[in-house]
Amino acid sequence: MTEAVLEVSNLSKSFGGVDAVRDVSFALAPGELLAMIGPNGAGKTTCFNMISGQLSPNRGSIAFRGADGERRELVGLRPREIWRLGVGRTFQITATYPSMTVAENVQMALISHNRRIFNPTRLARALYRDRALELLETVGMAEQADRAASILAYGDLKRMELAIALANEPRLLLMDEPTAGMAPQERIELMKLTAGIVRDQGVSVLFTEHDVDVVFAHSHRVMVLARGQLIAQGTAEEVRADPHVQEVYLGGGTTFGHGAGEAEHV
Repeated sequence: MTEAVLEVSNLSKSFGGVDAVRDVSFALAPGELLAMIGPNGAGKTTCFNMISGQLSPNRGSIAFRGADGERRELVGLRPREIWRLGVGRTFQITATYPSMTVAENVQMALISHNRRIFNPTRLARALYRDRALELLETVGMAEQADRAASILAYGDLKRMELAIALANEPRLLLMDEPTAGMAPQERIELMKLTAGIVRDQGVSVLFTEHDVDVVFAHSHRVMVLARGQLIAQGTAEEVRADPHVQEVYLGGGTTFGHGAGEAEHV
């Protein structure tokens, strides 16, 4: 049996007595594209923030198995420590350097990954450019390497962010609302690109998404959160047919087969 890249057990987080996430457990296999969906306020982003170290859970375990095969507990580690273990992440709102070029943005991530950020012996723009171009080629952005990030179209900005997230050679990639704000065709292209990276590089991906058409078209498995609890998980067909899931989405104002909702707030 293949050992999971990520094992989450009884993960829980409350804010002021309100349970944002309650006893969530799941596992992510190597090379799997796993979607986490749910209505606004379901706890998706809170889960992501606990896995990446930006929030500490009240209880539960988050175990990550890196490229060396060693199983490590992520609870208690800082975001940078988790990133260095091989966990990449993209965000709902892109966090890039608009004054830098596309290549320089990726180079900054590579400099950090290679622990050269405090080494003043060479100009930063000369470091790891070839590797940056390779990553940009992976996401279809090599031709725009020398453009300023500030003038990129939004879809291209998202692809650049994906290249940045790949700079630490992640075994696990967390993508929080990767297609938020994108046009329908851009959503399809980005998720096709992500699915190709999963297939070609064996990266495991956990992503949240409001556009269920994107979810059902590209994910290997789907899990559904509602009011902080995991209410269903399985294949797209199993989740689509689940009466409880249908009830939750109808109650939240979203029906299967129709576009994205608002951004996650909890």
